[in-house]
This record gives sequence, C-alpha cells and structure tokens, in this order.
Amino acid sequence: MSVVTQTRGLGAVPRAAVWLGFAGAVPFVGLALMSFASGWPGLLALSALSAYAVAILSFMGGVQWGMAMDRDSSPVRLAASVVPALVAWAGFLLGGRPGLWLLAAAFAGLLAYDLHTVRTGAAPSWYPHLRWPLTAIVVACLLVASVNA
Repeated sequence: MSVVTQTRGLGAVPRAAVWLGFAGAVPFVGLALMSFASGWPGLLALSALSAYAVAILSFMGGVQWGMAMDRDSSPVRLAASVVPALVAWAGFLLGGRPGLWLLAAAFAGLLAYDLHTVRTGAAPSWYPHLRWPLTAIVVACLLVASVNA
C-alpha cells in the first residue's frame, strides 16, 4: 500500500507526515485552551505554549536547514533556516501578548518562505498541503491564547 494515495490536498502528503504533523499541533490546541484557566494553571499554560512554539519554530527552521544542505547551501538559504530560531527566542524573551504575536507572525512568515521554496523546486510539492492547515492551527492558537496573556 502506498504512503501517498491521492495527488491533492492532504492526500498528497506522506501519511506519516500528516499524522506526526497534526500530533504536533495537539499541544498548541490544548495549551491555548488551558490558557483560559484562572490563576497559575493559566499562566503555566501560556508559558508552556510559548516554550513549545519556540521549539517547533526552531524545528521548522531546521527543516529548511536540511533542505538547504541537500539542495542549495547558499548563505541566504542557510540564514533563512536560522532566523526562525532567533525570532522564536526573541518572542519568548519578550513574553506576554507581544511575544505570542511575534511567534504567530514568525510562523506565518516561515510559511511564506516555505511556499517560496516549493515554487522554486527546493521543497517537495506536497509541503504546502501540510504547512497551510498546520500553520493556521498554530497561528490561531497563539492569537487566541494572547487574549489571556
């Protein structure tokens, strides 16, 4: 049985990437919802959400690093793979509502760059089918949680 059964939408994405990608979105959803708790549970959820966003944004930059090493290790491409981690760190240090907004903007900005890499043939053609819904979930969760920050 093939790992890819269709050519459009999420069906074009390898099944493992779909499952793992959406499993990685679960903490965003759970922590954003938990941020509505009052007192220290809500504060802990906000802190954990920010920390998790930093980890995932850094990971997503690492994806670009891997593709750059495989196909195009130009200084611009390598720099674009490091910037997400630096911006994520800044968002974490900034904290609160502005930090969550910066993290949300960084995820959206990285999506734009990822789409560019697909258009230039430097990333797989199925990548946007996975990145769009996951980025929408992540950005929505960060913005929803920012209401409580």
